Amino acid sequence: MSISAEMVRQLREETGAGMMDCKSALVEAKGDAEAARDLLRKKGLAAATKKAGRSATEGAVGHLIAGDGRLGALVEVNCETDFVAKTDDFQSLVSDVAEHVAKSAPADVAALAAQPLAKQPGTTVGQVVQEKIALIKENIVIRRFARFELPAGSQGVVASYIHPGAKVGVLVEFSAGTDAATKKAEFQALVKDVAMHAAAASPAAAVYVSKDQVPAEVLEKEKEIYRAQAAAQGKPPNVVDRIAEGKLKEYYQSFCLLEQPFVKEPKITVGQLMEQKAKALADKIAVRRFARFRVGEDSGEAESAPE
Repeated sequence: MSISAEMVRQLREETGAGMMDCKSALVEAKGDAEAARDLLRKKGLAAATKKAGRSATEGAVGHLIAGDGRLGALVEVNCETDFVAKTDDFQSLVSDVAEHVAKSAPADVAALAAQPLAKQPGTTVGQVVQEKIALIKENIVIRRFARFELPAGSQGVVASYIHPGAKVGVLVEFSAGTDAATKKAEFQALVKDVAMHAAAASPAAAVYVSKDQVPAEVLEKEKEIYRAQAAAQGKPPNVVDRIAEGKLKEYYQSFCLLEQPFVKEPKITVGQLMEQKAKALADKIAVRRFARFRVGEDSGEAESAPE
């Protein structure tokens, strides 16, 4: 059967494969477009397997918040180059994975890969990633995700913020005393400000919501370091402990979200901002937990406020 240029063009548009690959597949499939697509997919998956061992340290953070604001997802998907991370194909994959996590609540990344993609029920998330690898020709890895959903009967919202460039993203769960408070402009502005702060905070990203969350063993380790530093500076033994306790305030300001100076108004902490807004709204507002992903950094667990 003669393979026309139009047949090659159409197959290329449908699959994203190279022109010569499309022509070869059509020749092998004797002009059967569906069989040619299967051949390209098989060859693409084989190529994708070879790419799986390659380092993927670039990528993007994506998010999805449900329409009612009670559910949200944050994902980090990695690739090999920043150029690919900015392409429409890769960005579309990130968005699809975030939507899937929100809808399907996978237990972990392995379970996520095995689930049929919400937008393509006949294909698993893992298979979709493999197809993207074949198309984009770089290794792609879904590295981690967070999914927050408000408990039934509780009031609050789940919010997200993606820093320009999509290299840093945050998911935050807020609780409130009443549903009416969450609808007010002041509450919506607070939600946006706290999520933005968590993404942009400097010099250190928050690890805990509040200082009450910091494990005792972490605090003791920090104090030991501060005691040793004070002793090395020749400080008398009777003041070493006081110095160590004072240094813990600096630790809290670096690693506890509510203790950090608010990025838009450094004279107050995020906790003080929350208190001010709660008073203005005559409601009880709190951050229950948050997740912050930065492309390529060590992954961490989402932090939660004490119940």
